[in-house]
Amino acid sequence: MKRSIGIAVLGLALVTTSAAAQDMMRHVDLSSSDMTSAEMTRSEVEAALSAATAAAPADFTGKRLSGLDLSALDLSNAIFRAAKLNRTKLAGAKLDRAILDQAWLLEADLTGTSLKGANLFASQMVRARLDGADLSGARVAADLTGATLVGASISGANLGADMRNQSMGLMRAVLRSANLERLNARGADLSRVDLEFAVLKGGDLTGASLKGAQLGGADLSGVTVIDTDFDGADLDTTRLLAPIGLDRAKNFDKIRNRDRLIRQ
Repeated sequence: MKRSIGIAVLGLALVTTSAAAQDMMRHVDLSSSDMTSAEMTRSEVEAALSAATAAAPADFTGKRLSGLDLSALDLSNAIFRAAKLNRTKLAGAKLDRAILDQAWLLEADLTGTSLKGANLFASQMVRARLDGADLSGARVAADLTGATLVGASISGANLGADMRNQSMGLMRAVLRSANLERLNARGADLSRVDLEFAVLKGGDLTGASLKGAQLGGADLSGVTVIDTDFDGADLDTTRLLAPIGLDRAKNFDKIRNRDRLIRQ
């Protein structure tokens, strides 16, 4: 009962906090068995991985895998398009170059998981745990509201909005109220990303783009911002205490709501 209520609450959070364009399945019953159960066992997943080849990677498109313990498995290059992985344990797993487009990973455990070069387009990852995860070079246009990425890396990753193709609306990463302490975001594209009320204390934003990013209420205390591009970033009530390299940041004179920025 508590499990169903928890998923239902997450569903409400998803509806009320995500950008409308990313909330493509908001009418899905998140407490249903389709969203909370698994149709495969870990052994069956391992068998599928063993049978996979470079030309034909393991394909779990649309599969129900919620609640499984897939920790430490090598799932590199696997396809999880539209798969259900709610509360699935993927701690220490390898998902390098995996396709997780439109996948459901509500409250999934990806602690220490490697997602280098993975694709997470329109993925639903509300309150997922990615502490220590490596998303270097990944494409992430997912809803990560309330997620934790403490000590994680998104170095060189693309979380920004694609302004050339908006047929599906403004697709970008949503990290509202996420815990991003000590995040390695060197060279990451965070343009137009929703980071409202996120905690980025002690993070490294060297060379990152925050063009047009929403940072209202966020905590950037102690962040490194050498060559970080702030062009058009909204810093309404943002805490920017003791930043490192602010004198070397780009376009800081072009931020929005400068008069509401908290510097001390």
